Amino acid sequence: MNKRILLPLFLILISFGIFIFIPKEKIGGIDTIENIKEEKVLPEKITAVYLTSWSASNPAKIDYVIDLSKRTEINAVVIDIKDWSGRIPYNTNLSLAKEYGAERVIIKDMKGLIEKFHNEGIYTIARVTVFQDPVLALSRSDLAVKTLSGAIWYDYNGLAWIDPTKKEGWDYNISIAKDALYNGFDEVNFDYIRFPSDGNLNDMDIDFSTRREVIRNFYQYLRNELRGEIISADLFGLTTINTDGLGIGQVIEDAYEYFDFVCPMVYPSHYADGFIGLENPAEHPFEVVAYSMAKAKIRIGNYNSKLRPWLQDFNLGAIYDTEKVYLQIRAVKEILVDKYYGYMIWSPTNFYNEAAIIKSEN
Repeated sequence: MNKRILLPLFLILISFGIFIFIPKEKIGGIDTIENIKEEKVLPEKITAVYLTSWSASNPAKIDYVIDLSKRTEINAVVIDIKDWSGRIPYNTNLSLAKEYGAERVIIKDMKGLIEKFHNEGIYTIARVTVFQDPVLALSRSDLAVKTLSGAIWYDYNGLAWIDPTKKEGWDYNISIAKDALYNGFDEVNFDYIRFPSDGNLNDMDIDFSTRREVIRNFYQYLRNELRGEIISADLFGLTTINTDGLGIGQVIEDAYEYFDFVCPMVYPSHYADGFIGLENPAEHPFEVVAYSMAKAKIRIGNYNSKLRPWLQDFNLGAIYDTEKVYLQIRAVKEILVDKYYGYMIWSPTNFYNEAAIIKSEN
């Protein structure tokens, strides 16, 4: 067809909202600032590993994840864009992040990093630690969780938190999520979307009676502000079983209602001794993950959300060798069956048990 005809036809299609589809292996592609609507290709199953921002700035670690994706079923990566410290590892377009001193630029070219992963067919997920945020709490003490005497409250790790009831804190985190999406991330993953769970909780000047309502309202606000985007929520593993909010405001049905993916952290080491009759749950990864996923599957009911749990690849409570990592993946696949949409693996070292992943594929 004549190029003089093709260009006007192309522009007409765009003006009517016709999406330009991209091949599955090229997840990123056209920049949103180009006035061209892009239909993201969502992998049928998202199987991810986690990278700290420091690892994501390291060419060797980046290549390691790419190589891992070529040898295994791993097809996604989770990258910290605001971690436990409240620091943002790249140069954003956010005036408040600069004003608060939140930026600590260690990833020099975030768009280039995402493009590199996309060129390898790797789906990219931006992880945002929300209410645990020492930078914002110290910069804006009016938004921080306070003690009964009015001082900034700290948890047992010496970290300050944002009061989950403060809408300005919500907006700040949403602005970070929007900036990540602008830079090309396919999804934003929200962690620490809860009230504090450790520290001197009796000295917090917070109305605990509304914890569930506050967190649920935050979920709803996120969904409204990020309409049309892919978002996920990290929850305590016990939310798959408990219905009481666990004292932190997290009820899994509330997350099902508003997030595309719900990601309970079903690390066996994080379950108390005696859970389902197990003396040391960390020694029984299949039983713990299978039980949790079975309960979560029942509770998802008719919600449109999808389960994609975090799994353990670190030594705590037991040595997590190939067999223990493999048994968790196997449990997720065997229990969820038609509702299986993947998993994410957490290793603080950012090295992963490749043999376990390969074994789970067979």
